[in-house]
Amino acid sequence: QVQPVESGGGLVQAGGSLRLSCAASKLTFRLYAMGWFRQAPGKERDFVAGISRNGDTTYYADSVKGRFTISRDNAKNIVYLQMNNLKPEDTAVYYCAANIVGITRVWNEYNYWGQGTQVTVSS
Repeated sequence: QVQPVESGGGLVQAGGSLRLSCAASKLTFRLYAMGWFRQAPGKERDFVAGISRNGDTTYYADSVKGRFTISRDNAKNIVYLQMNNLKPEDTAVYYCAANIVGITRVWNEYNYWGQGTQVTVSS
């Protein structure tokens, strides 16, 4: 199946760091822009970060700018989300997604989604 697979979530104290990974071995990975989204209980799915096909363009939500970094390794078909200085409000299920058209902040414009990984930040 082509569904990406996330990993790296967990429980961390405020101020700590986590690195999420998303492996997309079944996709022609280099053809897809990749995005990270998150969804907290009772809230909508929000854009976190996006990266272009070759990695030269990135976008971030204002709430994570300066703390999170998205990157990709097209040789390994993996996209990463490095999360530093985590805050309790970052607690959510994090999803990676692939978009054949390009980077967009709109979740329903993405073609393939992972199953999500839980990130919990304690205060």
